[in-house]
Amino acid sequence: MAQFTELGLSSALLESIRDMGFEEATPIQAQTIPIALEGRDLLGQAQTGTGKTAAFGIPLIEKLSLDNDHIQGIVITPTRELAIQVAEELNRMGQYKKIWALPIYGGQDIQRQIRSLKKRPQIIVGTPGRLKDHIQRRTIRLHTINQVVLDEADEMLQMGFIEDIEEILSEIPAQRQTLLFSATMPKDIQALANKFMVNPMVVKIKSKEATMPNIEQHYIEMTPAQKFDILCNLLDIQSPELAIVFGRTRKRVDEITEGLNKRGYSAEGIHGDMSQARRDTVIHRFREGTIDIMVATDVAARGLDISGVTHVYNFDIPQDPDSYVHRIGRTGRAGRAGIATTFVAFGEIEHLRNIERATKKKMIHQPVPTLSEVITGQQRFAIEKLLEAVEENDFHVYVELAEELLEHTDSVRLLSAALKLLTKEPNKTPIQLSEDPPLAGSWKGNRKTRKVKGKSMTAKQFQGKKRRQGKKKRKVKI
Repeated sequence: MAQFTELGLSSALLESIRDMGFEEATPIQAQTIPIALEGRDLLGQAQTGTGKTAAFGIPLIEKLSLDNDHIQGIVITPTRELAIQVAEELNRMGQYKKIWALPIYGGQDIQRQIRSLKKRPQIIVGTPGRLKDHIQRRTIRLHTINQVVLDEADEMLQMGFIEDIEEILSEIPAQRQTLLFSATMPKDIQALANKFMVNPMVVKIKSKEATMPNIEQHYIEMTPAQKFDILCNLLDIQSPELAIVFGRTRKRVDEITEGLNKRGYSAEGIHGDMSQARRDTVIHRFREGTIDIMVATDVAARGLDISGVTHVYNFDIPQDPDSYVHRIGRTGRAGRAGIATTFVAFGEIEHLRNIERATKKKMIHQPVPTLSEVITGQQRFAIEKLLEAVEENDFHVYVELAEELLEHTDSVRLLSAALKLLTKEPNKTPIQLSEDPPLAGSWKGNRKTRKVKGKSMTAKQFQGKKRRQGKKKRKVKI
């Protein structure tokens, strides 16, 4: 592993990196940063969780001119959550160099964004649709941009943003540096690179380096009716510090969140039907640990990088291998351990095998947890809480009360009663969920595509097609 001090970075940037807790560069960072600092165009292929933001953010910030008060760099991301997250990380990296990155995304008041743009940020991080809005309004001018980053390019392709990206790139001066990062390199991404990049260097982190060796991957076979009770049992047994539960649909997320709260868990959900302000609030509360469980759809959680996520539960089996890798990549980050558990209905086992073949990782079969295991897990958690309180040594005001109690009750009986009070009893409040949402299309055997009007496309491409059709309909109405 290369040290950041070996990469020839400025002292101000190194100070920011140290403040962020970074010492050694990840493989994608070690290979990408020297090339990017030379000004070369670059194609970087690496899975989520490998440190791509710092891989492009460090050279981006290092090369910016402080004498230029115009926009010099632009980062294009598929979702608003990722735009916010990338901007936050860039601002942390650029704090001592006085570099400011502004996130631009749909769902936020555009007039507020225009006011922020007048403060002259050096970097814009935005989603394609909202960037186009600002370009058309001429509130963002592209003639001063000399660095462009496309983050999660394959995801933008699958979401139907390829035409928007081409329009944006066509308006940026040709004399620029372009960095493209993607987990996969389909033909459309390669065609985009051929059209808009100049002799790009290719950095590819092999899947064995990009997969998450610190993540234990399990699956449990069950009937759909068992899912919610099994989720609650696992939460009681494992007592995760922070957990993300993935549902396939927005309705599913709402139902799971409501059910968890009825049973006494601290949970909130995020999905595309929620306002951006509400989603930001939920993510902030989850980051701060105010809530323990976040329930999310794939799109809403795309690109989230929240440290400390110990468990991921795939309540609904992922649509495809890429979605699976994205989901479980929310845990096991920065070298920490994580656990990912996938719930599999008996008719979905072949779909699970397809994911295993694509990821080259065999999941561990886990039996349905028993009530005895639930009680044992909660007892263990109660003991841990008691021992933590002892270590904190902040109970002096209770010593006199304890001594009085010990005059009338022996210590074993008293401690047993305390543990009983601390142990959470299983909550069996009846929860009714709607039927399992179906997997899109017929994904049998090793097929990763299906025919739609004679044309082969993946599930995500099909969803992107529907999204584009929706945009056209809205334009006609206007």
